[in-house]
Amino acid sequence: MVAKRKTPERKCVVTNEMKPKKELIRVVRNKDGEVFVDATGKKNGRGAYLTKDLEVINKAEKTGVLSKHLNVQIDESIYEELRASISDNHEK
Repeated sequence: MVAKRKTPERKCVVTNEMKPKKELIRVVRNKDGEVFVDATGKKNGRGAYLTKDLEVINKAEKTGVLSKHLNVQIDESIYEELRASISDNHEK
């Protein structure tokens, strides 16, 4: 019998729901304090996960939850990049 591999799950910092990693977007702060969207999910640094949902991104921006999780000021461009990556996914 082959053991079925567990899908890695992560918690969305906005909804606090556990979801498969593939359904989430990772935002990373590296050692230099740079914040960026990590499409691969493998970059080094402190990561926070967000559900791929426009409402969740907007709520994250409004509440500043990413800033709290990553201990750094989040630039507006990060949220724009997140929104863009979501709209890309919905068109496919």
